[in-house]
Amino acid sequence: MAYTRKNVNRLTRTERRRFVGALLEVKRRGEYDEFVHIHITHNGPDGEHRLRTAHMAPSFLPWHRKLVLELERALRRVDASVTVPYWDWTRDRSAHALPWTDDLLGGNGRRSDRQVMNGPFAYRAGHWKLTDRVTDVRYLTRDLGRARNPIQLPTGRELESALADPVYDTWPWNSTVTRGFRNRLEGWGRGHGSVSWHNHNRVHHWVGGVMLSAASVNDPVFWLHHSFIDLQWTRWQQRHPGHRYLPAEPPRAGDAQHGRIVARHERLSPWDVTPAELEDVSGIYRYE
Repeated sequence: MAYTRKNVNRLTRTERRRFVGALLEVKRRGEYDEFVHIHITHNGPDGEHRLRTAHMAPSFLPWHRKLVLELERALRRVDASVTVPYWDWTRDRSAHALPWTDDLLGGNGRRSDRQVMNGPFAYRAGHWKLTDRVTDVRYLTRDLGRARNPIQLPTGRELESALADPVYDTWPWNSTVTRGFRNRLEGWGRGHGSVSWHNHNRVHHWVGGVMLSAASVNDPVFWLHHSFIDLQWTRWQQRHPGHRYLPAEPPRAGDAQHGRIVARHERLSPWDVTPAELEDVSGIYRYE
């Protein structure tokens, strides 16, 4: 039977406690850092002449769907009642409310070094040391809203601009495409700085701290954010039932993207699964 992923603002206090407890146990077992490592390893940009799976590619959505699902399975091995909630950043937009509470994710980082000082994932609580990382900092950091150069979270209208596009993705299948649901949702735009960050990308920049790096998985909000991104793929599929993941076939030899992206029926590294096999997960979970 399919289980349910809930909006984080609908979790009971008990559900919050059990979700946090399962995350801390997965971290204690050493499993959590494996997910951080996977994300760092597969975070290749357009300019690298190798296979790209996690970002700047059509497989952005199935790749993260699989990553969240694997983390969820680890959590449910600890506590079968736990699922990964989602954070609707078009509605819960305050840095002083859910999910930034003492009993859930903790709050913003302090001004001096952006270290998170409260909540279960604060370094001083003793259970959340960053071991697989891209800097020397061992504690969780955040800069919610970017104090020195403020930005706002994406709006419902901005999210709708992605959902309304009936085409999943287009050539050249990277961060430069201006059409297609995938990149409109992932959020690579024209220009420089904040004007070029949209939807998914803007949320990473709004949270700041470790969420700005390839080691963004070190912040547990990563999972709530990508659960919401995954929900948008489900909503897009429901709105455009005749449209599927693209490309259906791999780019041919001579194409600049040959060997650099995953087609619909190709293996999605590092797992033995294809994007096609991840398009329908209704038998595993649903959203409330």
